[in-house]
Amino acid sequence: MAIPVIMPRQGQSVESCIINKWMKKVGDKVEVGDILFSYETDKAAFEEEAKDSGILLAILAEEGDDVPCLDNVAVLGEEGEDISAFLSAAPAAAEAEEAPKEVVEAPKAEVKAAATGAVREGERIKISPRAKNEAIERGLDYTKAVPTGPDGRIIERDIVELSKNPDAFAAAEAAPAAAAAAPAPVNEYEDIPLSNVRKVIAKAMHNSLSSMAQLTHTFSFDATNMLALRKQFKASAEVLGLENITLNDIILFAVSRVLLNHKDLNAHFLDDKMRIFTDVNLGMAVDTPRGLLVPVIKGANKLSLNEIAKEAKRLAKAAQEGNINPDDLNGGSFTVSNLGSFGVESFTPVINPPQTGILGVDTITTRVRMVDGQMVPYQAMGISLTYDHRALDGAPASRFAQELCRTLENIQALLAK
Repeated sequence: MAIPVIMPRQGQSVESCIINKWMKKVGDKVEVGDILFSYETDKAAFEEEAKDSGILLAILAEEGDDVPCLDNVAVLGEEGEDISAFLSAAPAAAEAEEAPKEVVEAPKAEVKAAATGAVREGERIKISPRAKNEAIERGLDYTKAVPTGPDGRIIERDIVELSKNPDAFAAAEAAPAAAAAAPAPVNEYEDIPLSNVRKVIAKAMHNSLSSMAQLTHTFSFDATNMLALRKQFKASAEVLGLENITLNDIILFAVSRVLLNHKDLNAHFLDDKMRIFTDVNLGMAVDTPRGLLVPVIKGANKLSLNEIAKEAKRLAKAAQEGNINPDDLNGGSFTVSNLGSFGVESFTPVINPPQTGILGVDTITTRVRMVDGQMVPYQAMGISLTYDHRALDGAPASRFAQELCRTLENIQALLAK
């Protein structure tokens, strides 16, 4: 009996995923546990393992296709089995199965030689049925698309790119035919397509800065006690069965407690109302190979310092490995971004809408103060608080930062509560 392979749902917040690469081709033998294909959401990448064994009878979605979660993407079964029911449910896929690399004659009257185009006059082109349908719906000449699919095939994303600048080849068409024979200029640059994650980051950052009244205040505090506590934790971790508690873990712990006293910063600004959260769902910015991700420690105010350290490491590891559950990236009420390890002394972190604030953690510097007429050095850490001035004013924002600084200067007292 033929068995469908579906596009998994990685978290309740994900509606669709993009197929990156098929590891198997039609006719291949598949065993349970074999990797069928890789795919990605807008935040993470995954590989889909076969849940059943059999022959890969059909591939219903091409590389680069954006497929709704739980839709069929392939069919497994025994050789010769009837799979028409699956093909009729996906007409575009059926067409792709019958002609995996559809070859069509380029309209000679419309296509001229152009060094940057998809085809030259008289050439034959390859295009997926889904891409062809997309071009027809948009009223575009698909022969002008630059193919990025396997074996020079035009796929759906190429049509989307073409739609952004459909007149890109107008000049080439108007040029004399002899110009086509001219040698192409040497490229002095390389165009690298943006990843899905980078596109999401770019859109979110632009939206944040263009839709909010953001203002940043900078503070510093005496980090002497915090550094001493971190040293004690490190020395006793094995004996006491503790996580490797870092300075960032201590700051996350302190923020989760202090934030409860400043409800306008533990909130979402929703145009005509403020959504105040009872618990602190603390986002933590993580640098990953795919770009900036912000996993969320849910209910951080209810966790001990050791539990926060453990959860922070779990989330950071999953984010960096690219297999984090998308649900772990949603629901934050406030965010902490730490650039201190890069030596950053002060910066203006950008708020994650609809949150009303974000805390930047700066590096540790040596400062001096007067004690009994003598200059005494001490270790100071900076913090940079960005807040949405639509949601709260400078005074309440500063009161949060002041309390946080006092708390971190006397961190042992917080742990004693």
